[in-house]
Amino acid sequence: MAPSAQPVPTSVSDEKYANVKWEELGFGFVRTDNMYVAKCKHGESFQEGTVVPYADFQISPCSAVLNYGQGLYEGLKAYRTEDGRIMIFRPDQNGLRLQAGAKRLCMPYPSVDQFVSAVKQVVLANKKWIPPPGKGTLYIRPILFGSGPILGSLPVPEYTFSVFACPVGRFHKDNSGLNLKIEDKFRRAFPSGTGGVKSITNYSPVWITLAEAKAQGFSDVLFLDAATGKNVEELFASNIFIVKGNVVSTPEISGTILPGVTRKSIIELTRDFGYKVEERVVPLEDLLDSEEVFCTGTAAIVTTIASVTFKDKKTGFKTGEKTLAAKLFATLMDIQMGRVEDKKGWTVEVDRCHQG
Repeated sequence: MAPSAQPVPTSVSDEKYANVKWEELGFGFVRTDNMYVAKCKHGESFQEGTVVPYADFQISPCSAVLNYGQGLYEGLKAYRTEDGRIMIFRPDQNGLRLQAGAKRLCMPYPSVDQFVSAVKQVVLANKKWIPPPGKGTLYIRPILFGSGPILGSLPVPEYTFSVFACPVGRFHKDNSGLNLKIEDKFRRAFPSGTGGVKSITNYSPVWITLAEAKAQGFSDVLFLDAATGKNVEELFASNIFIVKGNVVSTPEISGTILPGVTRKSIIELTRDFGYKVEERVVPLEDLLDSEEVFCTGTAAIVTTIASVTFKDKKTGFKTGEKTLAAKLFATLMDIQMGRVEDKKGWTVEVDRCHQG
């Protein structure tokens, strides 16, 4: 189970930028040069992998990932700063989350150090694909999955950990704010399920709701809890926050909500701004009674929500430059882009000489 390619060094080409029209960059797949691959046999631990040219995998039709959905993914970004540095944001937190998901899905996993090393190597090996400052970011996608064949029962004979990357622009380009549809039929996650980890099985089952919402002119979907259908959980791929007065609330992490790295960071920044932050059950009524609403995520960053529609009733919220969301977005981007001192130790500079 490996791409049909030979290992290549992680040194970086002298060419500064790839041939990309950065102004037209959207959020979608763009094939880059290199990726990282490591394999692990049943009963063993992951060892250091290699950077190889980007290529398709050769995989058994009976692999655990194809037959049983045994797979996880992560998402983080690399940023090119105005003074020429390359930064990544809290990669250790993604490594820890991958480990939590792997335990839930009965998979071995790389150490946090191995995870961060792999991310750095992929960033360096694709350096020319990192957009110029202000033009986008390099989205990094680590994946962990059962690559060996299995029919019926454990153990899975082989696992693969891989990292690839591609340049992206803004996920949500509408600066006026998102218009969400509150889904009242399908549920994203249920208690004791896998909603709290980035299992690949969490996403395609609710694509139908996202497709229907977009066809109706909505930006995204907001899901309610499976137990009661009365409490707010999260968007398709973002956490949600509501603001009323000096109190900011977000659904608590209880097994159905993904513990977002951006979510965690925004909670801390919001408290720094003097707000009270509550992680709690958020009834739909509280959302509809809010003054301001926004969502967070690696792709979404911090994005204002202009309105939600529930059973054909539309409710609007505060938007614009004076919102808390706008302040949080600017503050977080300043940290990620290296424009201000990172007093929290969240950013990691990619060493130009890093070799794993």
